[in-house]
Amino acid sequence: MKRIEANDPVALCQMGGKLFHEGDYNTAFEYLSKAAGLGDFQAHFNLAVMYGVGQGVEEDEKKMIYHLEEAAIGGHPVARQKLGCIEGDRGEYARGLKHFIIAAKLGHDRSWEVVKESYAEGLVGKEDFASTLSAHQAAVDAMKSPQREAAEAS
Repeated sequence: MKRIEANDPVALCQMGGKLFHEGDYNTAFEYLSKAAGLGDFQAHFNLAVMYGVGQGVEEDEKKMIYHLEEAAIGGHPVARQKLGCIEGDRGEYARGLKHFIIAAKLGHDRSWEVVKESYAEGLVGKEDFASTLSAHQAAVDAMKSPQREAAEAS
């Protein structure tokens, strides 16, 4: 509670997420909005989800995209992947592919699969493919730990 009172954006985001999962969408929105205003990219992503499905707020594609963009700028790989999907749906394939490449470089496996398929189809050059492969592997390796591996095994 002290961290929330001190306006710690991570604590505000965590409380917003907890309230969201408990079904208190209005209060969750308040906490997440405050955390996003303080620069928390996870809070931006959570707000994008709320606006995307209209849970606790009126469904709003522009606000959803705004919050996805803010989360993506902050380094949120799933936000990048979702922006890639949105651009693809709009017919902006090259722009969408750039989002997938960035997400893959952040260690996002589904985006890496899209990059591999796009390379096979000739839509991604050899240099981009190689740099994405290298960065993806480095990101995946950086996330490895004995504790994580033990948790995944159980």
